[in-house]
Amino acid sequence: MHRCIVAERAARTPLCGAMLSPMQEIAATEIKLRKRSRVLEVAFTDGRRFELPFEYLRVNSPSAELRGHGAGEALLIGGKQAVLVQDVEPIGHYAVRLMFDDGHNTGLYTWKYLYELGEQHASNWSAYLARLERAGLSRHSG
Repeated sequence: MHRCIVAERAARTPLCGAMLSPMQEIAATEIKLRKRSRVLEVAFTDGRRFELPFEYLRVNSPSAELRGHGAGEALLIGGKQAVLVQDVEPIGHYAVRLMFDDGHNTGLYTWKYLYELGEQHASNWSAYLARLERAGLSRHSG
C-alpha cells in the first residue's frame, strides 16, 4: 500500500493515486509542495526522494510548447528564477500537472520523468546554465 501524495499548502490536500501499474517500475509515493523553499519534494517507490526546484521544473517542462515536436527543437527559456508552483493536480495514477504562477500548466510530469529529473538534476542544471550563457540570457526576469 502506498501513501497518498500530499501537496503541502495552507490546508494539506491529499492527492491520492500513487499506485504501481503493471507497466510502471517506479511511481511517486508522496509529493510535497514547499512554496517557501520553492521546491517540489517527491518520494518514490524505491525509497529515493528528490527536491526539485520550481525553476528547474519550469525550464524542463515536458510540454510540447517547450520540447517541440521533434528532436533538437527544445525551446530555451530564461527569466524563471522567481517562478512559483501554485498547485499540483494529479493526472490518473501516473503523473501530475504543475500550475506555475506565470500561467504555464500544459506539461504532464509523469513519475518516470520526475524521477529522471531528480537523478539528472546536477547535469541538467549545468547544461541549462551553459545554454543560457551561450544565448546571452539570464535566469532573472526583465
